[in-house]
Amino acid sequence: MSQRWSGSSSCSSRADMVPEIAAAVGFVSSLLRTRGCVSEHQLQVFSGALQGALTEHYKHHWFPEKPFKGSGYRCIRINHKMDPIISKAASQIGLSLQQLYQLLPSELTLWVDPYEVSYRIGEDGSICVLYEAAAPVSAYGMLTCKNQMMLGRTSPSKSYMMTVSS
Repeated sequence: MSQRWSGSSSCSSRADMVPEIAAAVGFVSSLLRTRGCVSEHQLQVFSGALQGALTEHYKHHWFPEKPFKGSGYRCIRINHKMDPIISKAASQIGLSLQQLYQLLPSELTLWVDPYEVSYRIGEDGSICVLYEAAAPVSAYGMLTCKNQMMLGRTSPSKSYMMTVSS
């Protein structure tokens, strides 16, 4: 089992990001798998290449004590323009940019942060969580806004309807 908190304020070791990167790689690979145009061997090669590329790309931008620091750097984005990390990994299995555009959503955002990996398909799509782990509060020094909201909630949220009368 990898240890998440190194106890120092510097970047964590590469092992710290293994489950997050595995979740991101698994998700992108599953998108390629659903079209049936890529063999299992090609998916394995692609997954290995993407895992290595993300590990290298994130190694100086991974801060478990401040999970949202560097979040923009770790964001994988396809917005009618292919993310260069994905295209580089795909080139390892002979997929062209044109083929990638056919196999992957034209609008995809994938956030790979310490303790959480989430994605959104489309600009107005819902954000879905792929991986979530409990972050030690002591690692942050303070709670995140999301955790504060969850801890402070004593009952389910209520829906309100606003009406305007003239």
